[in-house]
Amino acid sequence: MNLDDLDRKIIDILQSNGRITNAQLASDVGISPAGMLERVKRLEKAGVIQRFVALVDGEKIGRGMLAIVTVSLAVHEMSSLDRFRAEINRLDEVLECYHISGQDDFMLKVAVRDMKDYEHFVIQKLTGIQGVDKINTSFVISTVKYETKLPVLSPIV
Repeated sequence: MNLDDLDRKIIDILQSNGRITNAQLASDVGISPAGMLERVKRLEKAGVIQRFVALVDGEKIGRGMLAIVTVSLAVHEMSSLDRFRAEINRLDEVLECYHISGQDDFMLKVAVRDMKDYEHFVIQKLTGIQGVDKINTSFVISTVKYETKLPVLSPIV
């Protein structure tokens, strides 16, 4: 999908304020509310806008401990990779999972209540996934930067 300047402006605004009204968004961009609604729906249908969410403070909902976990699999076959991906998608503690290059196979961002909760997650859930060979964990001491907004780049000319 080719994004024009209006699309890029809409995406930029929505990333900062997903609760903005259609009328206000249309006014800010300089098009009619009907035209705005059509553009946003087109961006959603194309998968540019994937979903609208509320970002919450993990501390305030009992998930204040974050861990960055790397996982290595014993066997590197498609069936092993697919099985791991499927199992990880079932675990609520896993906020993000990346298939990575390098020494490890996957990197996870995990949110838990405390160390006891993390221990339960590792022993009862993560090590129970068939094919998991090594697990390494780093705990987040503090968050230096947390951003969900992606820069919307202009097209390359």
